[in-house]
Amino acid sequence: MKKSTIIGISACVILAIVYIKYKPNYDRLTFMTTVFTGVEQYENFSRIKDIFPVTTMKASSTPYEMKEGSKISLPESFSFKGKEFNVDDFLTYTDTGALLVLHKGEVVFERYSLSGGRDVNWLSMSVAKSFIATAIGIAVDEGLIDIQKPITDYVPSLIGSGYENVRIKDVLQMSSGIEWREDYADPESEVIQLGRIMAVGGSMDEFIGKLKRKYEPGTVNHYVSGDTQALGMLLTAATSTSITDYVEQKIWTPLGMETNGYWMKDDQDMEMAFAGLNATARDYAKLGELYRLKGNWQGKQIVSAQWVHDAITPDAPHLQAYVKKPYTDESSSFGYGYQWWIPESTEGDYSAIGVYNQFIYVNPTRDIVIVKLSAFSDYSLTNEPKYFLEEETIEIFREISKQF
Repeated sequence: MKKSTIIGISACVILAIVYIKYKPNYDRLTFMTTVFTGVEQYENFSRIKDIFPVTTMKASSTPYEMKEGSKISLPESFSFKGKEFNVDDFLTYTDTGALLVLHKGEVVFERYSLSGGRDVNWLSMSVAKSFIATAIGIAVDEGLIDIQKPITDYVPSLIGSGYENVRIKDVLQMSSGIEWREDYADPESEVIQLGRIMAVGGSMDEFIGKLKRKYEPGTVNHYVSGDTQALGMLLTAATSTSITDYVEQKIWTPLGMETNGYWMKDDQDMEMAFAGLNATARDYAKLGELYRLKGNWQGKQIVSAQWVHDAITPDAPHLQAYVKKPYTDESSSFGYGYQWWIPESTEGDYSAIGVYNQFIYVNPTRDIVIVKLSAFSDYSLTNEPKYFLEEETIEIFREISKQF
């Protein structure tokens, strides 16, 4: 056999070995480099555990199955800022994988499409933030955390960062003052850099520890996904356990989750607290139900009613809807609580919201919880409103709720 042939075969063998060894990172990198580019993601959102390293929250041994209620039909259209939209067209356009509607805890509408299904897990992005805040609330109830104290009292590794001496409550309310760009269309923004760690490796804790301060804490509501990751660090420090184990013990098992839940994790086994939760629509809905019921589940107070109230109440001027932001000429139509969004409303509705048009929506006045899991491929192609559609989606939910 010619020497060149032997060399060629050897090179192919080496390349094959390298590919096999690094294929997981290749899949991760491929996913992370295609988000927010217009590439369809619904097949990826339903199989995250096959792409990334994850931790597992086991399904409850006594799962709670929601009762079936009298079924409803979706409204044909909804109105937003004087313009009529077709509901089915909107749901299709935003790549909706699941739409689930509960009334008084009973399933009155349920539809799955794309790669979705009742037993299919879905990456909900920033919906995870509301789970983290709930776990913080439970730790507060247990006396493990005082949100009036600085986060560095619990997480000394953040001393010297922008989080030094920042009150935990301000971190919960996205008012930490951290310098941050939550710009999904900018590959160099901090949120993309943080997410990139999941693709190329590294430590999210280390990244958070290098962030600097821009505003006086407690004065500006500036959306910082890093704040939630810092809250994840707080949760693990205060409870002496992982996010996965604590959420499983305090939320997943008590609420009778039907399926395993998964958290994406970095190379140091730290969960992606700000956006890495994977669950089914019915299990996501149980968090909404818990809040609709003021923290009480089947006669047991999982998280205090006071925490639920505080979490969905913008309690300072800078947290209100339509307050002009100092870093932009625009204002948001949403107020902000403890990792929950509060739209201007006469019915007290509020929502967990994740990028790609994903929601856990609660209307306590009409006893409604709605889950929308999506993979809206055009999401955030630019910072124009047509590439977000959160306000429009809330209007669909309100139109649905009018039936009750």
